[in-house]
Amino acid sequence: MELEVKNRTVEVTRPYLPELDEFLPYLETIWANKALTNNGPFHCKLEAALANYLGVPYVSLFSNGTLALVSALQALRVTGEVITTPYSFVATSHSLLWNSIKPIFVDIEPHTLNINPKKIEAAITPQTTAIVPVHCYGNPCDTAEIERIAEINNLRVIYDAAHAFGVEDKNKSILNCGDMSILSFHATKVFNTFEGGAIISHDKNMKRRIDNLKNFGFVDETTVEVTGINGKMSEFNAALGLLQLKHIDNAIRRRKQICERYVDALDPISGITYVPHTAAEPNYSYFPILVESGFALSRDNLYEVLKEHGVNARRYFYPLITDFPMYREHHSARKENLPIANTSANNVLCLPIYPELETEDQEHIINTILACA
Repeated sequence: MELEVKNRTVEVTRPYLPELDEFLPYLETIWANKALTNNGPFHCKLEAALANYLGVPYVSLFSNGTLALVSALQALRVTGEVITTPYSFVATSHSLLWNSIKPIFVDIEPHTLNINPKKIEAAITPQTTAIVPVHCYGNPCDTAEIERIAEINNLRVIYDAAHAFGVEDKNKSILNCGDMSILSFHATKVFNTFEGGAIISHDKNMKRRIDNLKNFGFVDETTVEVTGINGKMSEFNAALGLLQLKHIDNAIRRRKQICERYVDALDPISGITYVPHTAAEPNYSYFPILVESGFALSRDNLYEVLKEHGVNARRYFYPLITDFPMYREHHSARKENLPIANTSANNVLCLPIYPELETEDQEHIINTILACA
């Protein structure tokens, strides 16, 4: 099969951009209110709207998901060692280092690429204070087993749910699991505010503590009670979030259609394994495939072929967190301790998936892969 190189580039994901005339009234309101930040009207409306949409008790908005995770660890006073996954974006473990916490890496499950609860139990020491699992690609972790382990060992659980906006399992939001869940609203996410994030918490006192932490520790005009940070979301980003929320259900439906077309086309190909969405209500945030030995090309060769044909797929997550210099000397980072994570990182390729991905472009991606089989 001969394929033309496309003149335009197809990215893995693109942010949804509302029509300008749809966003202008929001901008005019911000201008009229003369409130740009510090818990302005749109900020408060978005927190309430997200809590209602997601079915969670309390939402605290942040300027990005990394600051949300850093602040969640502060809010729960996590210290010592924290068990986490090497198969994630570096923000997960960087947030631990920023809090002077030692990450302890354990291997993942082959079918979900989420942290393996059996490995968690074996890694607990007297210095362990918490677990930070990741709902990888929006697939729920084994929350019941993780929280059983946490309860027995008196550990905190903070879920990095950056990929898991709107995901439900067993008829409830997975964001209600653990002590807290962290969301990212980065431009590449299913729901975005260009840059942004949030902490999901379970009681009013904890929300108050989180909100103080993200505002330098201020509790009133003249009183600072904790060593806080500037993590506040602006009114501009909050207004964009309110507008995005109007379109989110249609966006997820469109993602589902794109996912199903990929599955139908790629499922018969030897050596291509799709990492399935396992939630009862997924959000189709990514379309990861594993390029294994039965395929004609290696993952990296397929990656280069796609790029040559105008398709920017992503090796997500590669390299592993444990391959970076600030982590590789940790005993838990040794490759022999993480065989599944290392194999997955060397095989994974995320294909483009976003609501505006045109059928013609998706067919081009599929045909490029088929031509290599």
